[in-house]
Formats: sequence, C-alpha cells, structure tokens
Amino acid sequence: MNYDVIVSCAVTGAGDTTKRHPGVPVTPEAIAEAAIEAAKAGAAIAHIHVRDPETGRGSRDPELFKEVVDRVRDSDTDVVINLTAGMGGDWVPDGENPAMPGPGTDMIGPLERLAHVEALLPEICSLDCGTLNFGDGDEIYISTPPTLRKMAALTKEWGVKPELEVFELGHVRFAKQMIAEGLIAEPPMFQICLGIPWGADQSVDTMKAMKDALPLNAAWGGFGISRMQMPMAAAAVVMGGNVRVGLEDNLYLDRGVLASNGQLVERAVEIIERLGARAVSPAEARQKLNLRGA
Repeated sequence: MNYDVIVSCAVTGAGDTTKRHPGVPVTPEAIAEAAIEAAKAGAAIAHIHVRDPETGRGSRDPELFKEVVDRVRDSDTDVVINLTAGMGGDWVPDGENPAMPGPGTDMIGPLERLAHVEALLPEICSLDCGTLNFGDGDEIYISTPPTLRKMAALTKEWGVKPELEVFELGHVRFAKQMIAEGLIAEPPMFQICLGIPWGADQSVDTMKAMKDALPLNAAWGGFGISRMQMPMAAAAVVMGGNVRVGLEDNLYLDRGVLASNGQLVERAVEIIERLGARAVSPAEARQKLNLRGA
C-alpha cells in the first residue's frame, strides 16, 4: 500500500480524441490551463504533449512546447512538468512498397526527439522503452535500443528524470538493462501503461506481474485507459504505486459524462483518500523522485 501518492495528469496526449470530446485541450494556452487546472485539483505532475493548433493533431514543435511550459512556469501554480519525448517514432509502411515509409510516418533520431527537452529542461520527460504495434492500423511505434540508450544518456547529462514508460514486460527488461549500464539516475521512475492496443492488458494481474519485475528501489505509477482508468488507479495505490489520470487516457468522468482534467484528478484524489492515503504536493513529489533541485 502506498499512503503518499503522486498523482500525474496526462492532460491531452496526441491521439485522435478531439473529435470525441470538445474539451480536449489543443492550443498551447488551453494545454497550459489544463495543466494548471490539474495541479489545483491535486496533481503533483502534469504530463504534457502539444498539438497543432490548426489541425488538433499531435505535434513535436519545440515552439509549441515552449509556449506551454512558459505559461505554466509563469503562473502562480506549482506543478512538476513532465514533457513527452515519445513523438518521432511512428512508422507506417507504404501500401505499394512496405519497405518504404508511407503517409503518416514520422521517424527522427534521438537528438531531435529530445530537442524540446534540451531547450526547456523540464524536471521529467517520458522515455517509451521499446517498440509496439500501436492500434489496429498499420502503424508501428519504434524505439530501438541504440535510440533509447542515447536518449537516456542525454537526459542523465541534463539532469532530467526519465519516466520509463513500459507497455509490456519486454520494455521492463530493457529498462532494467539501461539501469544496469548506469544510464538512469537513481531512483528509477517507471510508468506502467496498460490497455493500449496492443500492449499489456489492463488488469490487476498484469499490473502486479509488471510491478513485480521492477527494481526494488523503483518509484512507479500505473494507469489504465477508458473505463479502467479509475480501477487501475485504485489497484496501483493498493500495490504501492502512484497514479496517472487525464484526458490523454480517458474522456469520461462517468458513463456518458465527458470529463475535464480537473474532474479526473479530483476523482482520483477521492479514491486515494477513501483508501486511507493522500495525494502529495509537487514539493513532496520532487523529494520522493529525487528530481533536480529537490
């Protein structure tokens, strides 16, 4: 059981959710406001993607990240900033020649994937620890061992804590290898990501299997998507972990009721408190995770 829980809020993501929920933040101003709203509701960490303001699609434009981060930092609300570094690994084979990239492919190297992280130096950035069949389309998300080792080394050099996002047990295995090679500062921080097609299923058994494979000193959180967001939040707390919620992973507060990020955080905090635990402050989260400047 974890009695001092770090709540992260993933406020927008990069998926095609804007057509299903008009409240998914798209512009830098709206994304920053969502991060601030989540913090005021009890989130210690805001996990941030950016979107093209014109199309609503996920973007990796460093200027968009800068505007969001500047707005959050200039506000009077304290929150740990966690920037995604997952963009730039999308491969869609061409329909006529599968050896070549088709429409939708966006493949870049480790330095470019981290360009916004180097420029803005958030306290945390995500590091997706392997390749995955992402959904039922022809899209593959690619993160190779050399790419991940380079990204891990750079974030360690910059003093940015990598959130090791693991979507199946093989990802845990490789993350532990990077830790053994000295590429990850102690204590390692893991996020167990469940329910994404076609990664690990979102169940208590799966979460426990992945949690049991982590290093003993790891700080970890877990989440499920859609209607399993809150059940997996409760399971993570009971197993000794932290919690992630937010519109990146789930659009609904209740059946048929669209949520805001703040409402999802409030619901998670209520669950945490009903379990006899509490949500910690950003300052406490920095100490628990040994973040830069803590």
